[in-house]
Amino acid sequence: MTDDSSAPWLIVGLGNPGPEYEGNRHNVGFMVADLLAERMGGKFKAHKARAQVVEGRLGTPGVSSRRVVVAKPMSFMNLSGGPTAALRDFYKVPVGHVIAVHDELDIDYGTLRLKLGGGDNGHNGLKSITKALGPDYCRVRFGIGRPPGRMQVADFVLKDFSSTERKDLAYEVDRAADAVESLIVDGLERAQGTYNS
Repeated sequence: MTDDSSAPWLIVGLGNPGPEYEGNRHNVGFMVADLLAERMGGKFKAHKARAQVVEGRLGTPGVSSRRVVVAKPMSFMNLSGGPTAALRDFYKVPVGHVIAVHDELDIDYGTLRLKLGGGDNGHNGLKSITKALGPDYCRVRFGIGRPPGRMQVADFVLKDFSSTERKDLAYEVDRAADAVESLIVDGLERAQGTYNS
């Protein structure tokens, strides 16, 4: 990770645009992005990079606050790399300052994992970003667990969270947003120590 604290951060919440996808497990990245925008007191605006963006600061006002661009690609999940690369270029963000927030099948619901680099684990959004940027960006992985029984993965991720999961969803999204802030302000190792439980 770059130690250039003056460089901006780009937080990309992954999801699919459109009201029919809003509550889907695959859209949890959008949910976290929405909460971060709310914390920054900003509203999303259309950007020419085929994304909605909010610019502002996260962290305690003063020394520890960081310049941040929160983005939701409007290109559908499997084409997320194009808008992400265009925003990285537009805002001159080092690749180590790019954070993808996404759903993760191989982690139980209610579990977070923060990491730098690695594979895409069959996630089409990550696959697209890795193709556009290379693998050396940060990920905040939001566990959604595996599909029950014989349900196909594609059907599972495009379904809304279950009623049981929805009881805790606001709390879990809030925790994921905290993890993003910690990653930006405290650095990856400290954030991992706190949130990779």
